[in-house]
Amino acid sequence: MFIIETVCVAWFSLEFMLRFIQARSKLDFLRGPLNIIDAMAILPYYVSLVVKEEDPNMEQERSGGKGYLDKLGLVLRILRALRILYVMRLARHSLGLQTLGLTVRRSTREFGLLLLFLCVAVTLFSPLVHLAESELTGAHDFSSIPASYWWAIISMTTVGYGDMVPRSIPGQVVALSSILSGILIMAFPATSIFHMFSRSYQELKMEHDRLFKEECAAAAAAAAITGELQEAGGEGGGENSAPSGLGTRLDKDSVHSLESLALLGKSCEAAGNNNHSLPAAAF
Repeated sequence: MFIIETVCVAWFSLEFMLRFIQARSKLDFLRGPLNIIDAMAILPYYVSLVVKEEDPNMEQERSGGKGYLDKLGLVLRILRALRILYVMRLARHSLGLQTLGLTVRRSTREFGLLLLFLCVAVTLFSPLVHLAESELTGAHDFSSIPASYWWAIISMTTVGYGDMVPRSIPGQVVALSSILSGILIMAFPATSIFHMFSRSYQELKMEHDRLFKEECAAAAAAAAITGELQEAGGEGGGENSAPSGLGTRLDKDSVHSLESLALLGKSCEAAGNNNHSLPAAAF
């Protein structure tokens, strides 16, 4: 596993450095969200090479509370857990992940409303269930109002772990009210978020199809020009040696024009809609 991870990190590091070198603005490159994720996914490997985790046997022999090495080992374990960010690199090539990130970016207001509604409802139902269970029946599951917040959250989100259950009739009435309220609260913003996701997916798919068609048309045009010039050079023989050279230059120019069209398509993708940015910038 260490060898596999070393090879992968070496490849990712090389790719990250090449993109950094080719970037026009180094500061904008370092500020990019996906580039930050890439750096956070690569750095823990190098940190783990420099800093070695302490032996557990030595930790048992050392007396006293947590020391500097304990905290350093905790930071190292957290950095190792950040390797899961490798999965986020798929967002560069996955239309679904790009759509998800763009939907989250556009639906920040809906998510804020959902969080606000949930907080208000949790603040309302937690004291009620605490009053119904602890004060009226003397149950010990709902020991305090802050402890009842957990029950209210899992009940309103219709998760229901079952670790805290109201036993009395008033508590069950409060539970029924919180569950029904949670269903309604979760349903209202979810409809808007779903429509935003569908609209974002259609926009990104159309944009990808448009760029693909432009690249195919440019490649077909370049191939047609090259074929015509080769036919003209074959018919002209030695007298058309100069046009043959001209055809070589035009072939190179057509390749450059293909690259220019690809760059133009990317710039149009960025400037075509002021409200919607590139898929990679969705994160």
